Amino acid sequence: MHETVDVVFHPLSRIVTVPKNASVLDAIRKAEILFESICGGQGDCGKCKVIHIRGSCTAGTPESTRGLTDTERDQHYCLACRTYITGNCEFVIPVESRIDQPRILLAMQEIVPALQPAAKKYRMFQDPTEDRPFGHRSIRLEGYTGGRPHMTRQQHQEMISAEGMMTVTVSTAPGYPEITCIERGDTTCRNLGLAIDLGTTTVVGVLVNLDDGSIVAQASALNSQITYGEELITRIAVAKDQEGLKNLQLAAVRSINTVIEQLLSQSGTSAESIIDTSIAGNTVMIYLLNGLDCRHLDLANADVSHNPVIVKGHGLGLALPEGSYVYCLPNVSRYVGGDAIGDVLVSGLHRSDELSLVIDLGTNGEIVFGNADWMASASCASGPAFEGAGISSGMRGMRGAIDHVTIDPATDKATWTTIGDEPPKGICGSGIIDAAAAMAETGILDFSGKLVEGKAGVRRARDGLEYVLVPKEETATGRDIVITAQDMMYLMDSKAAACGAIGVLMKKYRIRISDVRHVYLAGAFGAYVNIGNIIRFGIIPDFFAAQYHPIGNGSLAGAAVTLLSIARRQEAESIAKKMVYIDLLVDSDFIEEYSAALYIPGKKEYFSHPP
Repeated sequence: MHETVDVVFHPLSRIVTVPKNASVLDAIRKAEILFESICGGQGDCGKCKVIHIRGSCTAGTPESTRGLTDTERDQHYCLACRTYITGNCEFVIPVESRIDQPRILLAMQEIVPALQPAAKKYRMFQDPTEDRPFGHRSIRLEGYTGGRPHMTRQQHQEMISAEGMMTVTVSTAPGYPEITCIERGDTTCRNLGLAIDLGTTTVVGVLVNLDDGSIVAQASALNSQITYGEELITRIAVAKDQEGLKNLQLAAVRSINTVIEQLLSQSGTSAESIIDTSIAGNTVMIYLLNGLDCRHLDLANADVSHNPVIVKGHGLGLALPEGSYVYCLPNVSRYVGGDAIGDVLVSGLHRSDELSLVIDLGTNGEIVFGNADWMASASCASGPAFEGAGISSGMRGMRGAIDHVTIDPATDKATWTTIGDEPPKGICGSGIIDAAAAMAETGILDFSGKLVEGKAGVRRARDGLEYVLVPKEETATGRDIVITAQDMMYLMDSKAAACGAIGVLMKKYRIRISDVRHVYLAGAFGAYVNIGNIIRFGIIPDFFAAQYHPIGNGSLAGAAVTLLSIARRQEAESIAKKMVYIDLLVDSDFIEEYSAALYIPGKKEYFSHPP
């Protein structure tokens, strides 16, 4: 047998047993602690910090402290992915490494079509006028007008031998009517559907009344896959072996089940009331949820089916009734998935005569141009910078995160606000964009995004220049919150990727700035950022003739409307088949557009209004 050791994590009071010589990160994953690990344990990001209290491990070695400051080393900080446990140990997970109380966008643009859900309940009765023995009379489903539903032999026997009122659920999700559940009594008043946005970082869900389209409950959780890496390419690498794929699939299921548990608790109902489910997510998330081999998704122009995945939820391990179906919105390409289809459904881009643009920038960025006649998409590796990750003092949108920043041009002093009005712990995506735009306007940054030495607040540190946004005396961590030269390089790379992706589509389809009439900003990016600052910093061109529309969680809304309407499912599938995808990995125009966007704000023609 392998020798095991016990590990205690404070202040969470979690104890876990792991094999000797396992990494601290392995122990954290086993304890199911949500924890910063952007690179997925490769030792590159320096975010998985823990504090060694006591016990036998490799904490303090050069490998375990690589990239940490002298102060952090003195305080016994170490990297969880590079610290190995050789005996019973205790660690503290510091506030900057914890993931708790996130500000997750639950707002959903309500688009309630004519109700035509794929699953519906019917009261069942036997025809009393037939002169046949009870239990052998014809079965009638009150109000049902479709073809004869598929059913198992056991279901048929249960129906013909039933006594008293029964309720039968019929689903057309598989493309034909099928009986998915038989219940005693009249349960037609408990007719709920589940809509899920399976995000790379967060999972958001709503319970929907399928009779009237109203939202019964809403809940959210962090995607527990994040301890395996923030970026999609990292998770694809983890999933290349069967064990890694299994772990990621279980993590996705566990996260969705957490949301289901919250929804059922809020609504005071049971899982048996959920008769249909619709899930939207990017292509990688849908592959991982369904346990599908996703190794080919890291290859350019990978072949991806445009058909939806339709499976029984119980078979995936989801806490759903055994017979109920899960409908996963169709994908377009390896990095443009059902979440982007949801964005398009919500925006109405595919039904408009006017040229529109949909932008959803999160861990991965999706760009869609088009109208009722055509649609073209691209995906950019914007990284998690716009969500606060990958930045030295960055954090998610949690309590204590700096969410808005202004800088006085006379003094170069920053003022800021935090989520929850708490002392700042770090800075989230909207705050970083505000700060970068303000630093550029006040000359703290030059046109290439480099810090300017001699400006107030700019100092030289061990790894180069940094700007002190908040001095340590005012922070919750007792350490300065800074924006470093390396942070700016990362942020410039992310903004150039986003603007470059937009530029490629504009060039290929000969779109001028003045042609665009509507810009739809999806997700948290659209809900919380200052639109003026994303233009000033050069993340998106200045579409001066367009109206800007934050559309909330388009992925969740897309899941909800396809839950309520078979017609919208058909519409989603039509969008997926119609949309063209430009793979930037092999596109010759992307390097040119990306390089031009590595300046603030970017190409002159994108940021200059005509006279």
